[in-house]
Amino acid sequence: MLSRIAESLYWMGRYVERAENTARLLQVNYFAVMEAPLVSGAPGLVTEQWAPLLAATGASETFHLHHERADAQSVPYWLALDRRNPGSIRSSLAAARSNARAVRDRISSEMWQTLNTAYLRLVVDGTVDVQNEELHDYCADVRDSSQLFFGISDATMPRDLGWTFMRAGQYLERADSTVRTLMVRYRQAQGAANVAEGVATHRAAALLRSLSAYEAFLKSHHGGFDAREIAAFLLCDPGFPRSVLFCAQALDHTICELARHHAEVGPETCRQAGWLAARLRYMPDASPVLDDEDPSLEDLLSELSQLSDYVGATYFGHED
Repeated sequence: MLSRIAESLYWMGRYVERAENTARLLQVNYFAVMEAPLVSGAPGLVTEQWAPLLAATGASETFHLHHERADAQSVPYWLALDRRNPGSIRSSLAAARSNARAVRDRISSEMWQTLNTAYLRLVVDGTVDVQNEELHDYCADVRDSSQLFFGISDATMPRDLGWTFMRAGQYLERADSTVRTLMVRYRQAQGAANVAEGVATHRAAALLRSLSAYEAFLKSHHGGFDAREIAAFLLCDPGFPRSVLFCAQALDHTICELARHHAEVGPETCRQAGWLAARLRYMPDASPVLDDEDPSLEDLLSELSQLSDYVGATYFGHED
C-alpha cells in the first residue's frame, strides 16, 4: 500500500474519532453547567468551568493566542466551530472528509456518503448558537454521525491493510482522549477533598458521561461514584472499549498486524505498542498509575505520542 493512502486512512480514523470525543466533552459540560447542584456559601464551586476542556483536548496554548478569557462563549466556539483551531469539530470533520476523498477507491461508497453528508450538514451548513441547546443538538449530531461512520466501516470495509491503518488511528486518538480527560478530571477530584457529596457525585457522573462510560461503570460497580474506582475503570478495564487498556491492546494487535506485512520496517513500532499494552495489562491494579505514578498519566500520554511518531516515521516517512 502506498504511504500516502495509508496515511489518509490513518488520519481519517483519527479525525472522525477526534470530532466525536470533542463533541462528547462539550455536550456533557453543557448539561453539567445547567444541572450543577447549588451549594450555599460556595458560589462558583459547583459550576463546571469551561477552561478544563481546553486542557482535556490539548488546545490551551493555541486558544490563548486568540482569546483572553475561557468562558461559556469562547471555549465552546473554539472547540466546536473555530477554523483557526485545527482540533475543533468543524476542522476535524473537514480534514476527515478531505482524507476520505483522497482514498474513495479504498473505502466503501456508504462510508463516503455518510462522511460527506455529515460534512455538508455540520461543516458547510452548520450555524450554531453555542450558548443554548443548539450546542447540544450539534454535538449529538456529530456523535451520531461518527458512530454511524464507524458502524458502516465495520460492516462494509474489508479487513485489509487499509482497515488496519484506519483502526490504528481511531484507537490512538481514543486512548489519547481518555488519558487527557483523566489528567484533568481525576486530578480535579483529588484536589477537591472538601466539596459537598452532591458536587462530587455530579462531577464523577460528568466524567463518566464524557467518555461514554456512565452505564458501563454502573453495571460493574455498585458502591457509588468513587473517584479512584472511576479512574481505575477508565484505565484498566479490559472490556470497556474506551479504557486505556482496551485501546492499548487494540493498538498492539493492529500495529503488529501492520508489522507482519512490513517486517523490514515495523518491529520498533510493534515493540512500542506491545510495551504500552503490557504495562497496563500486567499491573495488579491501577495503583502504579494513580499512587506511584510509575507510569504516570503524563508518561502514558507521552508513550502514546511517541507511538504516533513511530507510526508516522515508519509508514508515512515522517513524524506526526
